Amino acid sequence: MATMARSRRGGIRRGETRYGWLFTAPSIVIIGVFLILPIALAAWVSVSNWNGLGSPLGGRAQFIGAENYASVLTDPGLAQKDFGTSIRNNLYYVLLVVPLQTALALFLAVQMNRAILRGRGFFRTAFYFPSVTSSIAITTVFIFLFTASGTINSILAWLGINGPNWFADPSGVIHNLLAGVGVTSPPPVLDVIGPLGITWWEWLSGPSVAMCALITLAVFTTSGTFMLLFLAALQNIGAEIDEAALMDGAGAFRKFFSVTLPMLKPTLFTVLTLGLIGTWQVFDQIYLTGGGAPGKTLLTPAYLAYQTSFKDLQWGQGAAIAFILFAIIVALTLLQRWILRDRDAKVRTPKPARAARVTAAVSEGDVR
Repeated sequence: MATMARSRRGGIRRGETRYGWLFTAPSIVIIGVFLILPIALAAWVSVSNWNGLGSPLGGRAQFIGAENYASVLTDPGLAQKDFGTSIRNNLYYVLLVVPLQTALALFLAVQMNRAILRGRGFFRTAFYFPSVTSSIAITTVFIFLFTASGTINSILAWLGINGPNWFADPSGVIHNLLAGVGVTSPPPVLDVIGPLGITWWEWLSGPSVAMCALITLAVFTTSGTFMLLFLAALQNIGAEIDEAALMDGAGAFRKFFSVTLPMLKPTLFTVLTLGLIGTWQVFDQIYLTGGGAPGKTLLTPAYLAYQTSFKDLQWGQGAAIAFILFAIIVALTLLQRWILRDRDAKVRTPKPARAARVTAAVSEGDVR
């Protein structure tokens, strides 16, 4: 009878595998044609000398190994210096945008989750609206806001502050602060070539004034999306947890940092990962504000890959920059996951001999 039952089940499920592959075949074909094959082709271009003429799979493209990677990583020259400059610019952009947008999104989500707040639907829509607005449109608006005679400088002038010409000022913020205390030239120890062909003094310049305007733009446009993610996570926290924390005597700040925030760790990891990927891939704002100007202080690896490929027609170097950027994003994401991993306390298990002695001692004490 067991054999007959298995035979019936096999007959009922006999075509499931075939139909499963049939239904997933369109998705597999689309992913293979439009994702896997382009990535494989770009990988080949990054190790070839293809000049953009004809097919990269034809006889014109020859394998040159890691020369394209070496030209931007190790070989002294303009290509290496431009890549180093783009990494420096993007690094400051990431270090400022990701924490600021995460903190602002979490703050807004906590406020939107308050039951006493009236008009929560209106505020949620208002905070989320910049995230769904065209990046081209909102970048154009910010360009007008941050011009020399724009609204931002008008507000600063009303406060008695002489605002800069934001998108035309290549000076670094840290250099400007040092200049305020009389340090206008690099000390000898910092005036030497550092990683990727730029000096340590240039590495420590900080974000340019122009980059600060783009940082403000990024925080303004992305916080709304991450606010909704945090808000959904906050609404999944049961009311009984808050009540238990209050009954234990936890204040508002203690309850938030000891109860609420640890329960938001999965969402926090998601927000930080999305923010990290998005900030390292910034392109459209750079394109609209002049392609790295002023003084290449807005140059980023994503835009440099486009510029090297489509303007300079060095397709191999452009593909190599793209794959290096991909490796940076993957490495930082894994590092972030390791930092935010669960650190459960390991329970120390007593050794058998020690456990036996403890048990014997307890038993003897009970007998006495």
